[in-house]
Amino acid sequence: MSKLLQDVVGELSKLPGVGRRTALRLAIHILRMEPESVGDMTRSIDRFRSEVKYCARCNNLSDEEVCPICADRERDRSTICVVEQVADVLSIENTRQYKGLYHVLGGVISPMQGIAPSDLKIDLLCDRIAQGGVKEVILAISTSVEGETTLFYLMSRLRHYPGLKVTSIARGIGFGDELEYVDELTITHALMNRREIE
Repeated sequence: MSKLLQDVVGELSKLPGVGRRTALRLAIHILRMEPESVGDMTRSIDRFRSEVKYCARCNNLSDEEVCPICADRERDRSTICVVEQVADVLSIENTRQYKGLYHVLGGVISPMQGIAPSDLKIDLLCDRIAQGGVKEVILAISTSVEGETTLFYLMSRLRHYPGLKVTSIARGIGFGDELEYVDELTITHALMNRREIE
């Protein structure tokens, strides 16, 4: 096999969910593409990697200092939906049912992987709530053991804000499911049937 092909397959197989067979198919496809299209693709990836920012308010990916969702004056600013990753924002947005703001933690608490509460954007969330105007925080965290640990930690932190309603999305989402892989209808029902955490 060509050393150049081996290098491309090796790099592509580093992507999550891409094994060596899929990487080989992708490499062959790239070889058949027009050179201009390949150039556009590589420039787009390079620009994304070097220029993308994290929103100063919610930690979502953004081209600017503040993401389009936080900048949208039509959004309900009294509600914040807390999620683990950027992909979760996209999953919820695809339902077109939620009109509030978001907060991306950047992961979940996982002592086994060395991820402590201080490694997540929890203090940024608390700062947003302390500024006032937030009436409800929806915790849309996965139902894994780490997700439940994060949920209970957040509940303990958020209880200190008088009058703040803390809810969790309904647990119609299966235990261990990641929001990124759950269909829109299930997410819609989970959001509509959320409950207050006691």
